[in-house]
Amino acid sequence: MCGIIGYIGGRSALDVALAGLRRLEYRGYDSAGVAVVADGRLYTLRKAGKLANLEKALSEADAPAPGTVGIGHTRWATHGGPTDGNAHPHSDCTGAIAVIHNGIIENFAALRAALESSGHELTSETDTEVVAHLLEIELAAAAGSGGAGAAGTNPLSEALRRVCGRLEGAFTLVAVHRDHPDVLVGARRNSPLVVGLGAGETFLASDVAAFIAHTRDALEIGQDQVVEARRDGVTVTDFAGNLLEGRAYHVDWDASAAEKGGFPYFMLKEISEQPTALADTLRGRLSNAGEIVLDEERLSTQDFRDVDKVFIVACGTAYHAGLIAKYAVEHWTRLPCEVEMASEFRYRDPVLDRSTLVIAISQSGETLDTLMAVKHAREQKARVLAICNTNGSTIPRESDAVLYTRCGPEVGVASTKTFLGQVAACLLVGLYLAQVRGVLYGDEVARYVEKLQTTPRLVRETLTTVEPIRALARTLVDAKAVLFLGRHVGYPVALEGALKLKELAYMHAEGFPAGELKHGPIALIEPGLPVVIVVPSPRGRSHLHGKIVSNIQEVRARGARTIVIAEEGDTGVAPYAEHLIRVPETPTLFAPLVTTLPLQVFACELALARGLDVDQPRNLAKSVTVE
Repeated sequence: MCGIIGYIGGRSALDVALAGLRRLEYRGYDSAGVAVVADGRLYTLRKAGKLANLEKALSEADAPAPGTVGIGHTRWATHGGPTDGNAHPHSDCTGAIAVIHNGIIENFAALRAALESSGHELTSETDTEVVAHLLEIELAAAAGSGGAGAAGTNPLSEALRRVCGRLEGAFTLVAVHRDHPDVLVGARRNSPLVVGLGAGETFLASDVAAFIAHTRDALEIGQDQVVEARRDGVTVTDFAGNLLEGRAYHVDWDASAAEKGGFPYFMLKEISEQPTALADTLRGRLSNAGEIVLDEERLSTQDFRDVDKVFIVACGTAYHAGLIAKYAVEHWTRLPCEVEMASEFRYRDPVLDRSTLVIAISQSGETLDTLMAVKHAREQKARVLAICNTNGSTIPRESDAVLYTRCGPEVGVASTKTFLGQVAACLLVGLYLAQVRGVLYGDEVARYVEKLQTTPRLVRETLTTVEPIRALARTLVDAKAVLFLGRHVGYPVALEGALKLKELAYMHAEGFPAGELKHGPIALIEPGLPVVIVVPSPRGRSHLHGKIVSNIQEVRARGARTIVIAEEGDTGVAPYAEHLIRVPETPTLFAPLVTTLPLQVFACELALARGLDVDQPRNLAKSVTVE
């Protein structure tokens, strides 16, 4: 959610911060602010609303002297509404410290009460402000004792370490100090923080997108660690002050990948990128020996053979990818597979042991609900395999094995190309489990992978036929609700279609298993109600095909407007479809890779027809880093 950028180097820190915040706008936010250290002073400005409000205020204010160390923040409100006073950065009583924060400090109320009882005046409703005042206290104590920072680090780093030891919850913190213009400090627990390493300059950010225009060399910051950034490099310690080595890596995409490329919206661009994104997810996954290849594997083949049950944990769109994976995992491996909302997983006390494999799916690798589910699984000795799009993020680091989707940056808040990457990755994991457990022979796995590798072409073909879907969506701009029905893997696709419409068009939309229609939802059917039906293949699931045709007839008989997604050559549904959307013939378990596309386009076009911003839907954030 909240976007963080910090800079120290030779450039204008204000310019770097504003440019970084523009690249982080996709994360979702409702206020923004900056702080710059220059000429022995700390300049801070904060404004509610979009970044443009902050930029306008900066243009009207007295410009600060050029400073080369500073921080910027876009806030998504949790504690206190989106006001100027609650926007970050926050300061202490002396006005010397500026702090920005992502996450939630769970014990802030007790900390705030203690601070106020000792005479500190807090001016916001946020949990963040307590950190600035705690830093003030620690620095004053250090100055009084003449103590040096651990490992010879700056006093600001030592103060931040001590403060972090008093905090509960999840947080990324970045701070600057008026009297310490040669350092920028940051810390993290269960929330993203990455370092950008340039020539004579260093960046701290919640996402590499914030500094990708300046450097593609990055450094991971681990759990419960503090980083002191200087112009000539960084020092990393744990909260106890022990020196550590961060893991350096190179970002394999550049700034142009995060630009719109001529499209009016990122979402339109990212829908069009899906053939390439899917191909990149699948590329190199089959070794010369015909075996599935994971990106990182800290488990032995025997560990996977010992698995007797699979859990999939995820949130939102990733959860729908997990529901699709369940069909593939159980079909190919004959292992029981459960799919859980990550936010509920650890609270229901699931039965886990060393023979359980937990598959965690997260686009950002920082989804806090999913991260906490991973931590719970590890505590119960289960093995964890992560499916993720972001190299160097927390969930892959906390897992035993990783498969990266390699879809490139996805700026639009509503996932499109990363959903297809997640589905493909889940299919690969299912094949991998079947392979190592000996349920499928190597040549069988190779044939599945070869068929899977044809799907980017089918996705490309599908995207060339979506203009009628756009036209249809524009005719439904005044619709009050849309229902989505599906069977087998079409049911998770129906859920995903409904979610996209909720996210983008702010419409009531529900997805149902088509067989459940007569058990309650049919009461919602009324004349003119749009009902989207995802039809299974008459070849791969002929016994289900006839049943869903009956479902279509049921809603049509009650006056619904039937919008049917069916594969080429399916003649059985044509008489009952008011609008028929064709997709290429695809093996049943691979069908979501093409049947999802019309629903993405439908939701996007309907939202645009309503005059809505499809890149930044209201109240939503790209990376949800609070529980």
